[in-house]
Amino acid sequence: MADAVGGERASPLRHPAAAPLAVLAAGTAGSAYLYVTDPHEPGHLLPRCPFRFVTGLLCPACGGTRMVYDLMHGHLGQAWLDNRALLLAAPFALALLARWAVEGLRGRRWRPRLGRPAQAVVLGLAVAWTVVRNLH
Repeated sequence: MADAVGGERASPLRHPAAAPLAVLAAGTAGSAYLYVTDPHEPGHLLPRCPFRFVTGLLCPACGGTRMVYDLMHGHLGQAWLDNRALLLAAPFALALLARWAVEGLRGRRWRPRLGRPAQAVVLGLAVAWTVVRNLH
């Protein structure tokens, strides 16, 4: 079939839903692997944090893999200990992903926009969290 505008068939990879659905598929596959792979135990095919590898310090996201594993297994208290900041931010990230997918399925491209003050707050919180968690 020909596209009414360009005369050629539009690629399904250019559809606004392609990227968010690909992210959801990759997230689902990663979650399935993580569900049966305990990141608290060594010897699994899970990536190491490059920041921690180079500096020996915890980055703002360190513990995120363990946090997700613990959440999937119903261990909320342990997830809180793994990474409090990421646990608190996760619902917002999931809401953004859901909005991106819904807008894509409606045929619209959507990109969240953060103003300079919001960017400064996010960066400031990440830096503060990094400092606080490395002081203990």
